[in-house]
Amino acid sequence: MYVEPALLSDKIPSRVARLEELAYNFWWSWHRESRDLFKMLDYSLWRSTGHNPVRMLQEMAGDHLAEVCADPLFLRQYDATLMALDRDMGNGHLWFPEQYPELVERQVAYFSAEFGLHQSLPIYSGGLGVLAGDHCKEASDIGLPFVAVGFLYEMGYFRQHITADGWQEAIYPRFIPREVAIREVLTGEGESLYVPIEVGDRTIHLQVWHVQVGRSDLYLMDADNEMNAPWDRELTARLYGGDQEMRIQQEIVLGLGGLRVLRAMGVRPLIFHLNEGHSAFLLLERLRELVEGEGWSFAEARQAVRASTVFTTHTPVPAGHDVFPYYLVEKYFYNYWPRLGLSREEFLELGSYDEGFNMTVLSLRMSGRSNGVSKLHGEVSRQMWQSLWPNEPIEQVPISHVTNGIHVPAWIGEAMNKIYRKYLKPDWVEYHDDPVLWERILDVPDAELWAAHLHLKRKLMGIIRERARRRRVENGLTAEQVLCAGTFLDPDALIIGFARRFATYKRATIIFHDWDRLSRLLHDRYRPVQFIFAGKAHPADEGGKRLIQQVYNAARDPALGGRIAFIDDYDLQVARYLVQGVDVWLNMPRCPHEASGTSGQKAAVNGIPNLSVLDGWWAEGYNGANGWAISTGQCEDDWSQDAADADALYHLLEEEVVPLFYKRDADDVPRGWVQVMKEAIRTAVPAFCTRRMVKEYTERFYVPAAREAQAGSE
Repeated sequence: MYVEPALLSDKIPSRVARLEELAYNFWWSWHRESRDLFKMLDYSLWRSTGHNPVRMLQEMAGDHLAEVCADPLFLRQYDATLMALDRDMGNGHLWFPEQYPELVERQVAYFSAEFGLHQSLPIYSGGLGVLAGDHCKEASDIGLPFVAVGFLYEMGYFRQHITADGWQEAIYPRFIPREVAIREVLTGEGESLYVPIEVGDRTIHLQVWHVQVGRSDLYLMDADNEMNAPWDRELTARLYGGDQEMRIQQEIVLGLGGLRVLRAMGVRPLIFHLNEGHSAFLLLERLRELVEGEGWSFAEARQAVRASTVFTTHTPVPAGHDVFPYYLVEKYFYNYWPRLGLSREEFLELGSYDEGFNMTVLSLRMSGRSNGVSKLHGEVSRQMWQSLWPNEPIEQVPISHVTNGIHVPAWIGEAMNKIYRKYLKPDWVEYHDDPVLWERILDVPDAELWAAHLHLKRKLMGIIRERARRRRVENGLTAEQVLCAGTFLDPDALIIGFARRFATYKRATIIFHDWDRLSRLLHDRYRPVQFIFAGKAHPADEGGKRLIQQVYNAARDPALGGRIAFIDDYDLQVARYLVQGVDVWLNMPRCPHEASGTSGQKAAVNGIPNLSVLDGWWAEGYNGANGWAISTGQCEDDWSQDAADADALYHLLEEEVVPLFYKRDADDVPRGWVQVMKEAIRTAVPAFCTRRMVKEYTERFYVPAAREAQAGSE
């Protein structure tokens, strides 16, 4: 099998022929020298294409491309960028290969329903997908042999449109693969690869696409082709769409189809990592291979599958896990359990829990290593699933934790990067998981760090106004809607950011609990407070959409003076500007419902202090000096809890956050505030980066699993 050949080679001058290779490897998305190179080609086109180099090269006029590529300055940047690419795609400086030979020859296979790599590839909905994308990037950076499997969603998650009265509408524009850095996988005869899979009584053919993520390979399955019936072509159309029957079909495709795709390409991973339970049917297909194909007993196959499987759960509430009624499982697997040597009852028992077939339970029972995504989430998960191990005390339930992290190079603002290069090390990125390195942040002059932050804040204000202007032109926004988009925000005043999925437990509107206190904060003549909100609600989540409407109506309210803004159509590009440019990052989940919450980590590594409930990662990250914690204890009911937390939030804003931000020296630098910024950076980067996270997965899970799997096969 091989990947579709390049399509731009005839257009690109031979001296810079590898521009196409660079454009088709998402490595450019987290390497500044590469992005600078594409900006040099045509900055206006870079911006208008949403920072998408493939589309940019397609749209560039050939004569203009030739002219730019003859510029000596451009050629020097090109050569330097290709040297960096070759270095990273090789083994010269990587952490992994020499330490753990068990995984050098065979990959870790990572299955996820979504991947957030870049806004140009809209196959993600939120934190789960962004984590998966960051995992791919970091695996590349450290040299971990890694292959990932997911879906190519033709309509993505959805594009968000907010009506004049604040109601969220979902728009599903069709994805155009040729405009993004993905390619078809071809057979040896040069034909598109199609992998058949049985879904119930019918066969679906999956076309396979390849995404290069540095050294990591991501394969995406696509059912939208002429070999399938019209109704089957919709299987991979939307992320998290459709009813339960559509959902079980998608998860069959992800689990069973994903493994068959790897087999069709000759990829034979040693370790399988399930990112949430959506791909749990993969476990059944692996069992079938061993029982039906190799002649193993079910007990032998189960032991081998468990030894080589890692499962990560992200959901701290029972209602958030996929559970299918037994009749649906029977409908699609009635001819499957005989192939495993099981009866109907034995098969259903693999995932049976509370009168349904639970995908998380199947994953926990069939995985040798399982984990939550923060220390607190690990504790919650052990309590939640203790009944699966009734003879074990809670602390002995075999669910560990690996706290989520973020891919630091992809999220650091350039102004902060310059500070880190100047005062830490020019190559600080190579050592950013070393806590000792970050002690040097305390030596950065306060005025320089503050100036870097103000630069990023101005960039945020610029993108907010540009988006509002563009929507005014393209969508005919009213003047009131332009105001709601944040055009009246004061760049010199305190800005608090809240950006994430709008779900009721995240309590986006808790700031509106006491309108009088909020109004005093917003309208203080000398120390005003402003709020920026962004995020999407699931199209079927009416409660989440009502929260958006409440926020939007507050932004429309003339009495609030334009101090509240809602940024619509939240995506990775907007997220990047927000986590780099606001002054405070607000997070108010109803504890303990936030499994991890990596957006706050992205803000902290850019020097943005968190103001958050002690849930998820912040329960580990808060040290009393790197932000503010809202801790009110457990109340009897949700209303009382919301009231207590809102009161604590107002108190912190009134007594600590706002006074500290506005306390300036003669040079207008808030030195007390900058100390909090420094402490946020010092504590967040090494502890909550994906380098630490992926190394932890490797050392604690992947390598022990590889050794166990290899021992079992001898």
